[in-house]
Amino acid sequence: MTQEAFLGVEHSARGQRWIARAFDERLQLVLMQKFDLPEALARALAARGVGLDEAEDFLSPRLRQALPDPSLLRDMDRATQRFVQALESGEKIAVYGDYDVDGATSSALLLRFARALGVTLRLYIPDRIKEGYGPHEAAMKTLTKEGVKLVVCVDCGTTSYQPLQAAREMGLDVIVIDHHAAAPLLPEVVAMVNPNRLDESEEARRLSSLAAVGVTYLFVVSVNRALRQKGFYTAQKPEPDLMQFLDLVALGTVCDVVSLTGLNRVFVAQGLKVMQARSNQGLAALSQVVGAKPVMDAFTAGFILGPRINAGGRIGQADWGARLLVSEDEQEVMELAEKLHALNDMRRAMEAQALAEVENLIVDEQSPLIFLARAHWHPGVIGIVASRLKDKFHRPAIVIALEGEVGKGSGRSIGAVDLGAAVMAARQQGLLINGGGHKMAAGLTVEKDKLEALNAFLQERVGKVLEAEPFVPALNMDGLVASSALTSAFVERLEALAPFGAGNPEPRFALADCKILRAAVVKEKHVSLTVSQGGARLSGIAFRAMENNLGAFLLGQVGKSCHLAGTLRREVWQGRERVQLFVEDAAV
Repeated sequence: MTQEAFLGVEHSARGQRWIARAFDERLQLVLMQKFDLPEALARALAARGVGLDEAEDFLSPRLRQALPDPSLLRDMDRATQRFVQALESGEKIAVYGDYDVDGATSSALLLRFARALGVTLRLYIPDRIKEGYGPHEAAMKTLTKEGVKLVVCVDCGTTSYQPLQAAREMGLDVIVIDHHAAAPLLPEVVAMVNPNRLDESEEARRLSSLAAVGVTYLFVVSVNRALRQKGFYTAQKPEPDLMQFLDLVALGTVCDVVSLTGLNRVFVAQGLKVMQARSNQGLAALSQVVGAKPVMDAFTAGFILGPRINAGGRIGQADWGARLLVSEDEQEVMELAEKLHALNDMRRAMEAQALAEVENLIVDEQSPLIFLARAHWHPGVIGIVASRLKDKFHRPAIVIALEGEVGKGSGRSIGAVDLGAAVMAARQQGLLINGGGHKMAAGLTVEKDKLEALNAFLQERVGKVLEAEPFVPALNMDGLVASSALTSAFVERLEALAPFGAGNPEPRFALADCKILRAAVVKEKHVSLTVSQGGARLSGIAFRAMENNLGAFLLGQVGKSCHLAGTLRREVWQGRERVQLFVEDAAV
């Protein structure tokens, strides 16, 4: 039976059906009584599946209670033993990371931990354009010539069969620390630490939502424990405090858009506190350059700092992001922060140009998958283009940038469609040079003459999934509130649910029958609002509303009443704190 639409909204300004999040009313009541919670907060907890036994840890996440034994993961002990052996014998070790934020933070975590031990590791981040994703044979040759004996691949390597086979033949030992989807066959390496291995135990699979930096942190914990047991630490060489690295773990976890539940939630909650202290010189410099607000939250990490660290890997020098996070040189970090900030502006301009072109393309709106390939798009910006197409057409999207006879692609998915698995299947069919990813995002490399066959394969596979489970754009609601009840104290209590992100969405509420007193376009794409309801006034902002139907709807409703949906924030305005509604949707 189809759930009744919330407030009767079947088709909103953004084409979405409003749905109330399901929750256990008895659990809500018990949570209210036991923890003295407001009704809205208890309902939000119950709707997120937080039971009575988990509520205390959810509201006060602590690493000591949540951190598992790293040995739970297959090959962790083997990886630890080989890494410790290399440290003790003075072997040259290289860290080979991906060029995104998860890869940069994973790499920086290992380098900073090793530095605390008095060891310098070699950093290698491949160039997105020239080298592509993951380890490759030429890089392995370079590292071998430099005298490297052990390579630790972070956030990559799970499906890099040929390059890692070549590395083995060169005499290189390789440890893979990753989280990407794995195939039944794994590369022949010293150790493959990945909670998404198909042969992992059921208990270890509970860690499958970890970002690579989370898995890397468990590896660091394991190595640190092994060194302690060996008597490595002395009064002259004290054991490092691993809590100091949680800012990197939080940043990579948020930016990789993994589920902020379980251990991930603890990593981010504690890591944001470390980030707040700005002890990492690179993050401090970047925060200064971008004018980040004093209080660090998941939004700042994911939408302010993350894109700039990503910018080097997208359109600049691939290792700039990792170097920023590793360096302790005041001048170097400031120079890198400024370069990354400038690159991010360039990236945004390139994305805007590609998006403007996409608007004029004729897209088959009936196809299960949006599939586009163009010769002049930059590989560093196609991910955001795919994301916008996915949001606009409510279907998975893959965008490919062609250069000569080869294309680099990026995809974003919806609902039940596991895009990473679909790309892996295409690779196994011989349609790709390389490819893999997660359920909601994937990357690939394809020969130009196989584009048609690849498109047909993916359309059929995605079509079957959507036929069995049609995707209906929906906006999940946590309840109905009156503007008169929206006080700073109320919003402060809701902030106990933070950090917000995938798997733990920020509470979204509806305000019914609001009269729009004023609506104005701000900076060409946002809409600022003043609304009244029951005699109370409330300010609001609808970010990027002019890029979709919401903007025109709000401007056309001035003097009229409508339902509004969005999240709530505390803002300081003219020295006074107030509550502002971040409008995400509206409906008559």
